[in-house]
Amino acid sequence: MSAFADLSADQRADLAEQQLSLYEELKARGLKLDITRGKPSSSQLDLSNALLTTPISPKSADGTDVRNYGGLNGLIELRQIFAELLNTTPDLLLAGDNSSLSLMHDTIAFAMLHGLPGGEPWARQKVRFICPVPGYDRHFAICQDLGIEMIPVDLGDHGPDLDEVRELAADPSVKGMWAVPMYANPTGVTFDEATTRALLSMPAADDFRIMWDNAYALHHLTADEPVPLDVISLAAEEGHPDRVFTYASTSKVTFAGDGVAFMGGSRANLDWYLSHYGKRAIGPDKVNQLRHATWFKNADGVRALMRKHRALIEPKFALVLETLQRRLGKYGVATWTKPAGGYFVTLDVVPGTATRVVALAKEAGIALTPAGASHPLGHDPYDRTIRIAPTFPSLGELTEAMDGLATCVLVAALEQDPTHQAATHEAAPSQ
Repeated sequence: MSAFADLSADQRADLAEQQLSLYEELKARGLKLDITRGKPSSSQLDLSNALLTTPISPKSADGTDVRNYGGLNGLIELRQIFAELLNTTPDLLLAGDNSSLSLMHDTIAFAMLHGLPGGEPWARQKVRFICPVPGYDRHFAICQDLGIEMIPVDLGDHGPDLDEVRELAADPSVKGMWAVPMYANPTGVTFDEATTRALLSMPAADDFRIMWDNAYALHHLTADEPVPLDVISLAAEEGHPDRVFTYASTSKVTFAGDGVAFMGGSRANLDWYLSHYGKRAIGPDKVNQLRHATWFKNADGVRALMRKHRALIEPKFALVLETLQRRLGKYGVATWTKPAGGYFVTLDVVPGTATRVVALAKEAGIALTPAGASHPLGHDPYDRTIRIAPTFPSLGELTEAMDGLATCVLVAALEQDPTHQAATHEAAPSQ
């Protein structure tokens, strides 16, 4: 069980020959495997097929005709279900259409155009966002698209580096921070209450907002099912009731393309949002919302469905962790997360080799999320982090992909050894 650094020159030579041979065999198999994005598998989507044929009344519980215009807040019966699940109250939760990313984009776009309550439009100011890393590439893409400067801050086991966040937030040009507080994308860490309260209480601009994306709050991988923090109430307790916007969706609960998204916040925040959203739309898809509420019945109906999801995806996560340990554990060339929930495993390889690993995998027919995607502008200064998304492929496909990925990690690590650079250069594809 020797670490890679402890191998003798002869042992490294033998290992290089072995891994290069495995890599050539991998390329010869003509694989077409994809572990790039955290998509539910067809088997997971099948769990909700009955949703498509669920009969519903034309009217909701409060008499709203769901076929007609109106209802910017979304249906109360669905908001009641998810308020319980997200640990908030229905009056502080909106139900929208299928994409929480759209709600996040609209929030920031409205702030750019109109400003938040009591503040000037962000578009007239220098605007910067704190971005915990590794983080979610689609969050960063919103900032990049709207011209917002991103400041990476290291994400630890309980949340971002508080000292650095406090120092940055003291600058009035820093207007917000991204957060995936439960089973974070891609590391799987969960913010604890102490860290959360510190973020909510720290001095910051009046129009500073934390974009609290609870995308994975219901996606447990163990029998332990912790409840999300009631961050809206905590913000009020800490003296900054408007500091946080919260988001969630059923994209990985029912159907990714035909689900329901949710947005929460203080009454002042929600009224501000609705004042602008009401100019863009006349109401969400209430037929789909009522279909979801009717089929779920209550919060326990959602919990029961999520346990079925867990039964399908937990073995895939177990396979990923077993393969990484078996293939890489004894060499000390990589570390990886062991998430208790969410959709990803984060793999950190030898610094300076993540881009190379992704290129090697692509040449062998294994598609990975681009190296650097977990950092603003796609730039990982250490070139070491790779996000693994195990949910979409079958177990058989995932077995092949993970075994191939492990081979690529070892080949890339060995290429850094001057003793074997010539041999690896001849056998492996160029970047």
